Amino acid sequence: MKSFLLSVLATATLTGFLLQPAKKPTALFNGKNFHGWTGDTVNTWRVEDGAIVGGFADKMVPHNDFLTTARPYGNFILRLQFKLTGTKGFVNGGVQFHSKRHTKPAYEMIGYQADIGDKYWGCLYDESRRDKVLARPDSAQALKWVKLNDWNQYEVRSQNGRIRLTLNGHPTVDYTEPDKSIPQSGLIGLQVHGGGITQIRYRNITIEELEGTN
Repeated sequence: MKSFLLSVLATATLTGFLLQPAKKPTALFNGKNFHGWTGDTVNTWRVEDGAIVGGFADKMVPHNDFLTTARPYGNFILRLQFKLTGTKGFVNGGVQFHSKRHTKPAYEMIGYQADIGDKYWGCLYDESRRDKVLARPDSAQALKWVKLNDWNQYEVRSQNGRIRLTLNGHPTVDYTEPDKSIPQSGLIGLQVHGGGITQIRYRNITIEELEGTN
């Protein structure tokens, strides 16, 4: 029996079926300050009541702006909560990943975005690169899953070019990148979109880094 068990264990190890202990999610935001994040924390971003807040309640956001992690990430499961509010113009935000800072203009980013806002709930957008929605759920169905002007949960799972988005527990996108030249590692960023009198809040931001297998 002992030799049989050793044989099974060896086979499982060689074939990759041996279960690995789950990695614990790591908090990306401490709820108090911008430790581990970079961006315009003077004019656009602030910390209030345990949340990162971007934008304004009483004036227009002049242009897109992003708060980003200080280091890049590859394969991961990212989870966070967000609350989007606004009274005028384009009320929108998003979660960048596998991204980098633009140079002209420096406030923009290049990369994938898990989009947030009317007609874009649960969509995967390609910011400042292909400038289009890469995959989307049925917009009417997605709207039923959203808690307007309240806290919502986003999950972004990215592994070896396969990207899956989940909004409030509902899968919205399962996309595999066909272009092998597109980077699958980069900064994570929180966006407040320009052109609206709007505020967006992010909290409970955690990441679970994954191995390079699906």
